Amino acid sequence: MIWLDYVVFSLLGLGLVLVVLRLVIGPKLADRVVALDTFNMTVIGIIVFIALLQNSMLYLDIAIVYGILAFLETVVFARYLEGKNNDHR
Repeated sequence: MIWLDYVVFSLLGLGLVLVVLRLVIGPKLADRVVALDTFNMTVIGIIVFIALLQNSMLYLDIAIVYGILAFLETVVFARYLEGKNNDHR
């Protein structure tokens, strides 16, 4: 089963690299916000997988707190974009 762990970590790492690429390239600010949200969800997936491997509930608590903060971050960026679009009308 250890090979499955390597496959999962490799796929999560590949996803993380592709999301960072989208975050850097853009082209629009909305694309970057979606990429940042996807980055946060991928990091949560990595933390949960580490919790599974380590058999530790502490990592799950960390993932929950990180998820709440990531949600708030997405809401703040969305409100910022909404306000930015309303200023130009």
